[in-house]
Amino acid sequence: MKYIETGIADLWLCEANKYEDERGYFFEAFNRKDFAENTGLTVDFVQQNQSKSAYGSLRGLHLQKGDSSQAKLMRVIQGEVLDIVVDLRKDSATFGHHYKVLLSDENNKQLFVPRHFAHGFLVLQPDTTFIYSCDTYYDKSAEVTLNYKDPQIAIDWPAVNGDYILSAKDEQGLDFKTVVETLYGE
Repeated sequence: MKYIETGIADLWLCEANKYEDERGYFFEAFNRKDFAENTGLTVDFVQQNQSKSAYGSLRGLHLQKGDSSQAKLMRVIQGEVLDIVVDLRKDSATFGHHYKVLLSDENNKQLFVPRHFAHGFLVLQPDTTFIYSCDTYYDKSAEVTLNYKDPQIAIDWPAVNGDYILSAKDEQGLDFKTVVETLYGE
């Protein structure tokens, strides 16, 4: 596995070494010991989630607050997404900054996201399947949604054919200031 620094502390892009032959391919998707040795981070995943989405679906920007905050390792096993995270760690030098990367079944890239980040993705191919591991269990009462089009975070989402497909929750996400107040009481 190749580990690439993103310019945001503890946010890592991981590229698997893929071995192919006439039978197909193999790659190691995660190795806890190797991850710790190369990133300096220890993570214990307790939950794995999978979603299948139609082209043009925009999911996010989601996070969980407090002790329910989740570190995540994300990858696409079919299709392609533009994956985006926003650093909401108040003491971080990159607080409020975002990072985006294309994840696909072709490039086998994964994104490790530490706790206290908002996360979302835009589906760029039909029938895309996204899978992610989390280090804490989902807690509905701790869920917060940051508005994907908030001008303060200024994410340049690409156009798709037609309108984005959004849930009501994602369409009504909170502005950046309200999310920060919700997280930190300020």
